[in-house]
Amino acid sequence: MILAAGRGERMRPLTDRTPKPLLRIGGQTLIERHVHALVRAGITELVINHSHLGDQLVAALGDGAAYGVTIRWSPEPEGALETGGGIFNALSLLGNDPFIVVNADIWTDFDFADLPVQPDGLAYLVLVDNPEHHPGGDFTFDGTQVSRDGPVKLTFSGIGVYRHELFSACSPGAFPLAPLLCTAMDAGQVTGQHYTGNWFDIGTPARLEAINDIVINMQ
Repeated sequence: MILAAGRGERMRPLTDRTPKPLLRIGGQTLIERHVHALVRAGITELVINHSHLGDQLVAALGDGAAYGVTIRWSPEPEGALETGGGIFNALSLLGNDPFIVVNADIWTDFDFADLPVQPDGLAYLVLVDNPEHHPGGDFTFDGTQVSRDGPVKLTFSGIGVYRHELFSACSPGAFPLAPLLCTAMDAGQVTGQHYTGNWFDIGTPARLEAINDIVINMQ
């Protein structure tokens, strides 16, 4: 599942007329890069949620045939359902097995083939070094388990693998994902990895411009 329903308030005015996942880095839209990366990992059945200017996303990617994938769309009401609510809303489209979720508004060279098909516990998170704009990090990692507390924290990349059971107590509506993850962490049900390759959070117009320069120079 690619999470693409956010409004992108911090990216305004760029996102007033263009949904954030269709912004370009190195000449390619953010969401297209994810689709290509997932295909390289052998993942061809995709679910994408949308809300703000979602018709543009559907028009750009369609049913996915041009990319060698099958895309099922999960529309959300105006204002969207937040990360947890958006995933919960799409569960019926995601089959019965554990599923990958990636935020559309990141740029990374992470290889999705490195994710476990059957994660230990309820969730598996990819953590990265803390960027300058988020120095405090999110979660602690001991090499296997991810926990919410600890002296040194890493940043959640927006890439994870989840079991349906993570959402078993949820109800329809808007709600964040983090509290569900924290509850699972307290039960020892979240594992993960620390990825040290390229990863960027596209959060503001200035960051978009800076990251675009970095990516172009990498090519």
